[in-house]
Amino acid sequence: MSGPVWERRLDVSTAAQTHALGAALGAVLEAGDLLVLTGELGAGKTTFTQGLGEGLGVRAGIISPTFVLVRIHPNLPAGPRPGGPDLVHVDAYRLESAAEIDDIDLENTMDTAVTVVEWGRARVEHLSDSRLEVELHRTRGGAGDTPDAGPAATVVDAAAPVLDFDTDDDDEPRTVVIRGFGPRWAEPPALPGIDSSGTGEPETALPETTPQPPERNA
Repeated sequence: MSGPVWERRLDVSTAAQTHALGAALGAVLEAGDLLVLTGELGAGKTTFTQGLGEGLGVRAGIISPTFVLVRIHPNLPAGPRPGGPDLVHVDAYRLESAAEIDDIDLENTMDTAVTVVEWGRARVEHLSDSRLEVELHRTRGGAGDTPDAGPAATVVDAAAPVLDFDTDDDDEPRTVVIRGFGPRWAEPPALPGIDSSGTGEPETALPETTPQPPERNA
């Protein structure tokens, strides 16, 4: 398996910066793109994915898919990217192999959606010849934290109520590592806060935006 074409590292100080980085990346993603998202409990995966959803212009309400396998967030016709891709948000923590990934038929949505797979490393690489890997690292503790075991479910609509145990919206500093693989990502995307010189140092300050709380149905 070939290694990454490039790597970028960025230190973020607040949840708002984590959200803003996700939004900047979401704005350049296209249908067919695959992201593999890694980070211990509380590292900021949900906050980052909420930012991705904002940048993609999909329906709000993104929460951790801890007790489901897949949540689908459709593109909003009246949003910032009408006609853009949906967001397919996958939790592969309980899936042990690529074969189990195949069982949930992600191929059916790959061409029309951006697919984000938490805990997807060594499970989803066969789905596409290109991918982004995003790692979020906390600066203290939590390295051994993993989601509590719970009943697995199948694909659900994003409006379904689900308890969210990935409460990662605090302002603890984190490091975000983004790696590009394959021809789609031969060059790193131009994103606020990541330079183009290859040093990995922040180029400009990320905008301070306030992450929106997830929508919950009664």
